[in-house]
Amino acid sequence: MQIGSILEVVTFVSAFLSILLILLQQRGASLGSGSASSSELYTTRRGLEKSMFIATIVVVVIFVGSILGLLLIPNSVA
Repeated sequence: MQIGSILEVVTFVSAFLSILLILLQQRGASLGSGSASSSELYTTRRGLEKSMFIATIVVVVIFVGSILGLLLIPNSVA
């Protein structure tokens, strides 16, 4: 297996995981968040929410790295 095809699989999987992790995060997404009288209190992330936040950052960094890897590897002539 060539490195280009491995990077393509890593790109696809990391893109899917980053979309999934971003959609699973809920922070300030209530109906009243657009009004000025919103009484939500933002606290620090704890537990599963913090783990998902860190995992999202790691997956996005892997995604960007695989995209850059695909751009820097020259295409092989078949």
